[in-house]
Amino acid sequence: MIHYEDLVVGQKSAFGRYEVTRDEVLDFAQRYDPQPFHLSDEAAAKTHFGRMSASGWHTCSMTMAMYVAHLKSVPHASLGAAGIEELKWLHPVYPGDILRCENELLEKRLSASRPGIGLTRARMTTFNQDDRPVLTFIANAMIASRPA
Repeated sequence: MIHYEDLVVGQKSAFGRYEVTRDEVLDFAQRYDPQPFHLSDEAAAKTHFGRMSASGWHTCSMTMAMYVAHLKSVPHASLGAAGIEELKWLHPVYPGDILRCENELLEKRLSASRPGIGLTRARMTTFNQDDRPVLTFIANAMIASRPA
């Protein structure tokens, strides 16, 4: 189990593999972001996307799915997140893309008000199959410190 004390600022990890399917893009868009360029190639052809693209919120969700799978494969004493900063959608994600992630620990400190809790800031970047960044954000997360 990885705890606060095990984390090293500057540490990077690479993980995940997520195949983006047309059905999933359509389902997510119909439910949560029903803009025309997320629902049809014909509508998207009239925009800068050129063809149907995944919602940025869907890209965030796919990134989170890869991150949680990573946390399960290398167990962390995660206590959830306090938010994100600087969310940027850098390039469209299309059906057929294959995504992966990289995470870099930028900062860590112990909570001044909550003993046993470490606070971290990390940059998450999601890439497509061409190693092109499609999403980035800074995550503010909490992790338990090692029990005494």
